[in-house]
Amino acid sequence: MNDDEKLRAFEAEAEDAYAAMYDAPNSTAAAGCYSNAKEALYDAIGLARRLGKADVAAQLEARLNHIKAVFRSQFGT
Repeated sequence: MNDDEKLRAFEAEAEDAYAAMYDAPNSTAAAGCYSNAKEALYDAIGLARRLGKADVAAQLEARLNHIKAVFRSQFGT
């Protein structure tokens, strides 16, 4: 898997975890999904920076901030 494929895989992992957050049976499970989404996005952001893709890193940071805001507003933490 090349670096661009890894970047897409991290992004997909984050989006899958974000989607799973809504299907979680309880707040503890939702928090786990949220944590997985954040971790995958942190990995993606780090890789994008190492690859010199500042614009992609900025987009991923914006997505991370959005997910954080949604979690806090909808799951009350």
